[in-house]
Amino acid sequence: METTPAAAPPLRLVPMTDEEYAPRRAAMIEAHAQGVAAAGGLPVDETRQASERQSDELLPQGVQTPDMLLFLGMVAEQSVGWLWIGLPRTPDRPEMAWIYYVAVDPGHRAKGYGRALLLAAERELTRRGVPRLGLNVYGHNTVAIGLYQSLGFEVTAQQMAKPLPEA
Repeated sequence: METTPAAAPPLRLVPMTDEEYAPRRAAMIEAHAQGVAAAGGLPVDETRQASERQSDELLPQGVQTPDMLLFLGMVAEQSVGWLWIGLPRTPDRPEMAWIYYVAVDPGHRAKGYGRALLLAAERELTRRGVPRLGLNVYGHNTVAIGLYQSLGFEVTAQQMAKPLPEA
């Protein structure tokens, strides 16, 4: 018997403060470092340093960085997750906003909040007149891939790798 998960309660996006971002930054960097290491076979210490540099470059003013949106996903008065969106601003993607990171807090996973966060982001970007939204996902993250596909995201580029035998 197939079951459909219950709809997540209404979620609203609230701009994040520096104080709210600080502890989430560390978890984001660690998650990104682990993902890059798993996808590329690199040492996690190396990918962690690269993740920290990238975060600092993209968010030099933290949550106040122009064209970057960092939101908490709130249900009632409780945070259930967060996301980081870059507004269109680069010559290579002038029409597309970019989801740099989305996370559901551990105690709230598998309850529909990932979907709710992404749908709330779509509404916010539509309100701002943004016509397109993109993101990256690791090939091994099949749960996220399924969620993104169910929301209408399509593959626009793909990287592949193959380990070679040692000489």
